Amino acid sequence: MLPSTELLRRLDIPGPRYTSYPTVPVWSERFGPEEHGRALARAGSSGPDAPLSIYVHIPFCRELCTYCGCNVVITRDAGKVERYLAAIADEAVLVAERLGARRSVSRVHLGGGTPTFLDEKQLFSLWMALTGPFQLREDAEQAVEINPVVTRPSQLALLAELGFQRLSMGVQDFEPSVQAVIGRVQTVEQTRAMMESARALGYRSINLDLIYGLPRQTKETVRASVRKVIELGPDRVAAFSFAFVPAVRPHQRRLPVADLPSGPDKLALFGVIRDELTAAGYRAIGMDHFALPSDELATAAAAHTLGRDFQGYTVERAPHTVAFGVSGISDLGDAYAQNVKSLSQYERAIADGRLATERGVVLDEDDQLRRQIIERLMCDFSVELDARRFAPELARLRDHARDGLVELDGGRITITPLGRLFVRNVAMVFDAYLDGGEARFSQTV
Repeated sequence: MLPSTELLRRLDIPGPRYTSYPTVPVWSERFGPEEHGRALARAGSSGPDAPLSIYVHIPFCRELCTYCGCNVVITRDAGKVERYLAAIADEAVLVAERLGARRSVSRVHLGGGTPTFLDEKQLFSLWMALTGPFQLREDAEQAVEINPVVTRPSQLALLAELGFQRLSMGVQDFEPSVQAVIGRVQTVEQTRAMMESARALGYRSINLDLIYGLPRQTKETVRASVRKVIELGPDRVAAFSFAFVPAVRPHQRRLPVADLPSGPDKLALFGVIRDELTAAGYRAIGMDHFALPSDELATAAAAHTLGRDFQGYTVERAPHTVAFGVSGISDLGDAYAQNVKSLSQYERAIADGRLATERGVVLDEDDQLRRQIIERLMCDFSVELDARRFAPELARLRDHARDGLVELDGGRITITPLGRLFVRNVAMVFDAYLDGGEARFSQTV
């Protein structure tokens, strides 16, 4: 079901994706290494057996894709990579010291950039740097993002030997004309070969990413791409709305703006992806993920235990995340902390024995309650809240109810099938920090 043109016009506004609350733009640079250290100490007080998640950001890529919204470093300088890995090893020790006895890890995610930019020796070195200060649980979930074009089967084999069971690969789009304009050329054959290698090595879950709203996409080309994805048989598919934010990512200005689909045309592309995937047996998860019924993500969605963080929708395994590397974001329950984005600044801080914190925020009681409400809306499309405390928000939601996006019953909010397309708009009602500066965010459609 798609909205009317008039409703879409009103709802297609800039807004957060709510991978955190409060959202990153309102965090403060007054939150520095000392505040970060205190937040780690508070997280450490949960006890030695409380599990942690680890995220490691590997920023390196060989080339810059024009659509990319990630923090990346384009290089072929091996020395630069070695210095970075040494800094991560030192950072892991600094963080572990501040956590005290809490070292148990139930989830590891390597993201980027391109983690498989690292060769086999470097991947092993990184792994030793993490498993020295921290102890992985036997049932820990280990996931890595890869680019099939630059990944060798020997790298997959090493990662499998180290315990990695989940892979995520960016496809974005298989249409050659779209790939040419975004600078990301990847064939179906390359993707299939990498998936077959991963399956043979025992990887139990493979995710493919698609992006809709890219230049030169049409319903016909997107339908062809998603059908090729379905033929490949991934366990999960993430279909992300292209975030065109040239003010934040200047390299996106190289894209042919006139060829960017927007409004009804862009939403129709998502409709094609959703319809094709659900017809093939995938279950819709949250606002942009899809999973086979047997996949853990579908099971978590059905049991209302789905989580959401900076990696998207997740099976919640640990209450706190510690992040290493440039731009890495730690979620410590009552605080968020983000590392600096500059490679040189990061390495200099770590070499000085300081956390490389650029900004962060401490959450008060109201922040934590609103975060919980927003997360449940994003994950379950339903939440029960205190109708008296949130009377102003419920009053504002009546407009969404009249538009058919939500159903209200006292303090119970249920997002309708139509409203799921605009869950970000619904969540924005509970954001106490929106002040008219939403242009820093991507469009909600």
